[in-house]
Amino acid sequence: MDGASLAQLVMSLPVALISLSVVFFAFSLVNAALGLIMAAAWLLSGPLVFHRPAEAAIARYLLGMRRPTPEEAHRLGAVWAEVTRRAGVSRSTYELWVQERAELNATAAAGHIVAVTRHAMDRLPNSQLAAVLAHELGHHVGGHTWAGMLADWYALPARTIWRWIRTGLARLLRSKSKANVACGGCLTLLLLQFLYILTFQESMWWLVLPLVAAPVLIAWLHRRAEFRADDYAAGLGFGDELMTVLATEHRAWSAPDVPAPVPPHFLPPGAPPMPPPMPPQAVPVPQPPRSAHTNFEARLQHLRREAAERP
Repeated sequence: MDGASLAQLVMSLPVALISLSVVFFAFSLVNAALGLIMAAAWLLSGPLVFHRPAEAAIARYLLGMRRPTPEEAHRLGAVWAEVTRRAGVSRSTYELWVQERAELNATAAAGHIVAVTRHAMDRLPNSQLAAVLAHELGHHVGGHTWAGMLADWYALPARTIWRWIRTGLARLLRSKSKANVACGGCLTLLLLQFLYILTFQESMWWLVLPLVAAPVLIAWLHRRAEFRADDYAAGLGFGDELMTVLATEHRAWSAPDVPAPVPPHFLPPGAPPMPPPMPPQAVPVPQPPRSAHTNFEARLQHLRREAAERP
């Protein structure tokens, strides 16, 4: 575990405490003993991220991954053998999966899963595919993957309750009924008053302030984790190949699509003239998914700085 993983776990502790309270009180409405049992069971369910059958279920049903075909397994196995040989890691420690997604990407998931998109396998040569896999191995070696999944899992009850509260308040405030808008405003003021009392009068700022700052800090930690994984891949000797992949993806997401030229119309003699072609409409540029992998420019600049400073 590196610093980014440890910091993410520490940042998730306040949300995990609130989630534990949510689970306890929800089942305590039925029975107090049941609340204690379910809270303990929920705490013990986190290590399932390292259980191989549970990992396979997460990959298949939650992340939409599949096992590679024999042809894909043959190619991925050869590339993965080179990556793990340089890293000094047993190739059987992690499992290779495939995602049917139209983007050039790979994913480290659960405790032992490395997935690559079919699109990346079709477009990347083996050297660049090895660089992408080495980056994902860096996430596993640094503990980023399992730390992130544990943080997300233990934050799930609290985030669910907060999502329900936000949705309910938004519907009340957007309602056409004045009574509903007034009710939503009163509930919003009560919520703000509760947070103020909790922070300043009850001196529980140590719980409230991390919750407010958590989104910004976790986004920064995700970015740090990407840089760490890039450094790991570069340390294995895949720095140039990884920079090539990042530069290609950065150009693909930054440059607007150029419409294909319209072929001329060849008309037989005596045929009526064709109406003038309609001006080509601008094709919207697809937006990259919101993930740390898509910050191509920042990662590329980081790798270039590290390569310049490296002897």
